[in-house]
Amino acid sequence: MAEAGAERGPAARREQLRRRVLAEGYAGVDELARAFEVSVMTVHRDLDVLATEGWLTKIRGGATANPSALVDAGVRERSAAMRAEKAAIVAAAARLLTHGQSVFLDDSTTALGLVPYLLEHPPITLATNFLPVIAEVGDAPGVELHVIGGQYYARQEACLGLQAHDAIARLHADLFFMSTTALTDGKCLHRSEATVLVKRAFMANATRSVLLVDHAKFGRPAPHLLCAVEDFDLVITDDRIDGEDLELLRSHAEVQVAPSL
Repeated sequence: MAEAGAERGPAARREQLRRRVLAEGYAGVDELARAFEVSVMTVHRDLDVLATEGWLTKIRGGATANPSALVDAGVRERSAAMRAEKAAIVAAAARLLTHGQSVFLDDSTTALGLVPYLLEHPPITLATNFLPVIAEVGDAPGVELHVIGGQYYARQEACLGLQAHDAIARLHADLFFMSTTALTDGKCLHRSEATVLVKRAFMANATRSVLLVDHAKFGRPAPHLLCAVEDFDLVITDDRIDGEDLELLRSHAEVQVAPSL
């Protein structure tokens, strides 16, 4: 079925396309061509225009939203993007959980999906700076919850900054689960400098660090260097990852590809 209003002309179509990519985080050229009932070449031309305007970045087979265009995206919007892929990644990551572990979760909506699995493995110790995780765990039996404080960032719904960094330094976890804004040339990038500081602290104080990253993050730009992929003990991605991206990723780290649910 064509997108509503797609017949109104190129400008209207590009606006709908822009909103779709920003809402979902990623869209493939073929699926956009079907949705708007236009040719693949027309989609490529539309994406070129939107890329020039700074809304998105063209990658192999599609386009991904630029972090600068998503700067105002809140938790609800981020949770809606790549929902199926995130669920598959989280299901694979949950197999690393055992009773009695201590776990760090960052402020990513991907890691948020691990909460139901954590509650199935009491007793467990959990430390996080992410308010939605705290709200979901609440006073769940068998969970020792440590809340990482610091400067509160309302848009991220998380505590970040130097106070959070110092609080994490006084803790230790068996596992740290996190995501990132972008992954390019074997480097993890993020749009928030304050978030980078906290993620690095979590990594430094965990026995194993696990990166949860969906295929739409590959090739996307972001301004702040977080770390190299080699710094992770395991990377879990979804089965829609491009073959070349997967090959490059495996040259840098141990990789697990999560099958679609």
